[in-house]
Amino acid sequence: MSATPADRSPESTLAFLREGYRYVSSRCERYGSDIFTARLLLERTICLRGRPAAELFYDTGRFRRTGAMPKRGQRTLTGQGGVQGLDGAAHTARKAMFLSVMTPGAVRQLGQLFADEWRARIPVWEADGPVVLYDEVAPMLMRAVCAWAGVPLAESEVARRTAQMHAMIGSPATLGPRYWRGRLGRRRAEHWIADIVERARVGTLPAPEGSALRAVAEHRDDRGRLLPRRIAAVELLNVLRPTVAVDRYLVFAALALHDHPAWRDRVRGDDDATEWFVQEVRRYYPFFPVAAARVRQSFDWQGHHFPRGRRVLLDLYGTNHHPDVWPEPERFRPERFAGWRDDPYGFVPQGGGEHLGGHRCAGEWITIELMKRAVTLLTTAMRYEVPPQDLALDLSRMPTLPPSGFLLENVRRTD
Repeated sequence: MSATPADRSPESTLAFLREGYRYVSSRCERYGSDIFTARLLLERTICLRGRPAAELFYDTGRFRRTGAMPKRGQRTLTGQGGVQGLDGAAHTARKAMFLSVMTPGAVRQLGQLFADEWRARIPVWEADGPVVLYDEVAPMLMRAVCAWAGVPLAESEVARRTAQMHAMIGSPATLGPRYWRGRLGRRRAEHWIADIVERARVGTLPAPEGSALRAVAEHRDDRGRLLPRRIAAVELLNVLRPTVAVDRYLVFAALALHDHPAWRDRVRGDDDATEWFVQEVRRYYPFFPVAAARVRQSFDWQGHHFPRGRRVLLDLYGTNHHPDVWPEPERFRPERFAGWRDDPYGFVPQGGGEHLGGHRCAGEWITIELMKRAVTLLTTAMRYEVPPQDLALDLSRMPTLPPSGFLLENVRRTD
């Protein structure tokens, strides 16, 4: 039996929050191992990275999600009782509900709604001067996803509801006021959506056929029961919130076009090159830092012991940057995706494994569609300049973003 390296600190939570995306990989490199143990949130935890580790981690026979995510994450980011914390038949049924609204046609429809929002803003950007892209794309995503999901959203509500989504997204790995803003945003958003679900159920609010609102409002568990009001709100927010979170990927795409200007011409009018570019943005830039699970029954793997009930963290960012999976992982090289076949364990920006039976993000296709639309709009629908600004990514901040939010100036329409 191999000795699993152990982090020497008696409690590593503050180190994890301080080091962010690099916490797991830095220790793997220190110990010369893709597995080590540490005490996180007052609990002994196994940390993993790499393709073999991901293949192990997404084995639902060995790991469960129930009770895996820390409460602070449930109380801010995902909500309590949502699909992320389910296992077995309950998870499969709930996941099928999400996948039922993620048809190719529906995904394209959402992409078109977003593109229409973007095009409508270009004249405003022309007239108003400098534009902070991050501040602009989040409200556009909020309007588009609410219209697509069947959720009524008055223009007077857009800023407030977008701020609630951002509060949830930005708070799980924080302490102090940011964390409590996430808690408050979660509570207010759940109350808002629970009322909408209830109105759809009693017939005072139309729920369009095929919409996420209808799917959630009408979903029944394996005992034929409707989802409780609060759980239904959690799950509908699990459509809205992650879509708004794509705003970070859109900023990263703009940053990549700026840092690698040769790709502006390559992606213009080339669907394949756009696909490679978007996938490399998802691999290269930081999004989800880790995923959590618990061991179902004790087992041994590659000489390491996994005790029953032990929390396990898979380093998603570190796996996407692992040199055994990705040659020159710290170089931005979209052409690496030419001829690439989907690898659900080596490429895990939004989780790995299978979409239905596993815990891979149901909204992955939406993310890709929205990113492709944004890249096309940035390279064909407008011209702009990128003035000097702070575009450095702080990997200790989870989630991270360029401090400037990506400033554009002298925006002009081109079509």
